[in-house]
Amino acid sequence: MAGLFQRMKAIFSAKADKALDKLEDPRETLDYSYSKQLELLQQVRRGVAEVATSRKRVELQAGQLNQQMDKLTVAATRALEAGREDLAREALTRKSGLQQQLAELQTQHAALQSEEERLVRASQQLQAKVDAFRTRKETIKATYTAAEAQTKISEAFSGLGKELGDVGQAIQRAEDKTTQLQARAAAVDELLASGALDDPSGLAQDDITRELDALASGAQVDNELAALKASLSGGAQPGQLDVGAPEQPAGELPGRTFEQPPAPGTVPESDSTENLR
Repeated sequence: MAGLFQRMKAIFSAKADKALDKLEDPRETLDYSYSKQLELLQQVRRGVAEVATSRKRVELQAGQLNQQMDKLTVAATRALEAGREDLAREALTRKSGLQQQLAELQTQHAALQSEEERLVRASQQLQAKVDAFRTRKETIKATYTAAEAQTKISEAFSGLGKELGDVGQAIQRAEDKTTQLQARAAAVDELLASGALDDPSGLAQDDITRELDALASGAQVDNELAALKASLSGGAQPGQLDVGAPEQPAGELPGRTFEQPPAPGTVPESDSTENLR
């Protein structure tokens, strides 16, 4: 059971790490690291200021002790001049105690001064590292931004970008639908032409009907062309006969026949027949 939990923990950690890796922006990480280094530098500077303050306080205390010792020295001198050796001894005893305190303050001052110098050097080194990191950070950010832009451009040109990929898929779908509609329209036209489907409008014709209509149209064109040629040939000068035209008998016009009038004293055949009836 413990092995199962360990495995689940490992899988969850791997998934979470992968998800966080996708969300991580190196530029933001570098900026965060830079801000942390600035905070550390600020802390070191505050430490330098505190040590310097302590050193200055020790110096002030040492100055006060020196002033007190000077006063005790003057007091011991006056006591001896007044014949009070006991007072002079007491003043010098107090001065000796102040000298011990001054020695301790001098030791503290030396330690604080040494610590201050160490912190100042550390602050300077840290400042140099922070400045170098800042320069490096800006260079990395600029390089990363340029690489990211180049990657997007390359993906756009290669069709791997999401937007261009979606557009390409939409174009492909439109082309497929267009081809399908064209094929369907051509199939319907073939079925109508073959007579397999009836056209409710009555405008569609099969292949045989179209061929017959084409032949009839060609024959009509030939007839009209022959008539035009004949009309052009019939426009000759009066008194001239067309070559090859048959001669018409007297009393007849081309295309019409007139009957001769009956002789005087004769009865037309139609009238005699009617009388006999």
